[in-house]
Amino acid sequence: MEDEKRTVRAVERALDVLLCFASGHEWSLTEIAGRIGLHKSTVHRLLATLEDRGFVTRDVATERYRLGLSVLELSANLSRSDDPSVVLLPEMERLRDQLSETISLYVRDRTERVRIQAVQSMQAIRRVATVGARLPLSVGASSKVLLAFSEAGVRGIVMSDPAWPALLNREDFGKQLDEIVAAGYATSFEEREPGAAAVSAPIFNRSGKLVAALSVSGPSNRLTPNRMHEHAPAIIEAAHRMGTILG
Repeated sequence: MEDEKRTVRAVERALDVLLCFASGHEWSLTEIAGRIGLHKSTVHRLLATLEDRGFVTRDVATERYRLGLSVLELSANLSRSDDPSVVLLPEMERLRDQLSETISLYVRDRTERVRIQAVQSMQAIRRVATVGARLPLSVGASSKVLLAFSEAGVRGIVMSDPAWPALLNREDFGKQLDEIVAAGYATSFEEREPGAAAVSAPIFNRSGKLVAALSVSGPSNRLTPNRMHEHAPAIIEAAHRMGTILG
């Protein structure tokens, strides 16, 4: 029984190492150990195993690690027929061309949101969205959409998490989420970072299940509160089309 527990823990630690590369192209042994809170000797053994299996590769000159070819081999076998990031890309490009702003697709992963697809604006000054970025659910238009339209109980779980900002009143935030449900979309104006604004709408599949949040973001001097409200019907319509496509 003890051996089984150690095996599971080792797998969890190895996955923690791999997940470091979701937020960075390459890392040193010291950086990885610091990020996942393990001793360097333990991380070194994990990296040696992952390197042997081809999941990471080490630059001998710099002693920094990157993802290996085995990750590409696995990703090549992902099912693309029901992957929203692939299936919805043409509609995202269509909305980008219509509104001339950056379009992003977010999904909830426990107490965070993850950007799984992005189509960059063609304008010289634009909001650059990085695919794979993880952001908190306590701030931002897409975060509010993913919570407002989530299944019963999700709000409470997320807002009771120890990582929830102490200064963010849960009751007031809950009322804001109710208002978003009534409106059908959410906005954020310089909430997460100065100079940035976004408006987001939910994407439901034909069964009525929330699949993702569709977001339009850009500089706050261009994507003003009035402009976001003007864009909302087009974004809601695009989200509805996307939900129909997903089936």
